[in-house]
Amino acid sequence: MPSFKRSICVLLNIYIFTYSLSAWSAEWEITPFIGKIFSSDITNYDGESSLSLNDSANYGIALAWQDSPNGQGQILINHASHDFNSPLDTQNHSLDVIYAHFNGVAQFRQQGYVTTVSLGLGGAYFDTDFGEELYPSLTVAFGTRYEFSDNLAFVTEVRGYASVVEEDNNLFCDNDICVAQIDDVLWIETAISVGIAYQF
Repeated sequence: MPSFKRSICVLLNIYIFTYSLSAWSAEWEITPFIGKIFSSDITNYDGESSLSLNDSANYGIALAWQDSPNGQGQILINHASHDFNSPLDTQNHSLDVIYAHFNGVAQFRQQGYVTTVSLGLGGAYFDTDFGEELYPSLTVAFGTRYEFSDNLAFVTEVRGYASVVEEDNNLFCDNDICVAQIDDVLWIETAISVGIAYQF
């Protein structure tokens, strides 16, 4: 798994470098956004029952450039913070996830708005009370843009994240004692977000 993670990081850096070279003369756009994110359940310490993470606010920023009349390259960073109560120690524990992705965004112009479809590759940084890990991640999104002017737009988006998590992860473990576990190989989260895009 570590070599797989390194390969993903190398590929992502090559993508970003290649597209950045062609983007210097393009129109740039920055989009701060906020919303709500819904996550997969985790497994209780007994290995049988499930624990629900709270549905939390997510916020982030996207930097994009116009690659073609109907397409953008985009670097997206998104942060989500979850917590759960463990029956093992009756304590509240946290799980913070930071997503960083390189995306391609297709734009389909309609009357009065623009429909967007996005696909991306990157990483997910998991940070808990017990440790931290970096995993490869994919993202896909569908959204709309309502343009107020040539350089200002209101953006809505539904985005899914799928991160490949190590099967024997110790994200919630202290020595041999684990308050919870992520058992599924794929960690799934879905975010609903709104933002303001400014083009310069």
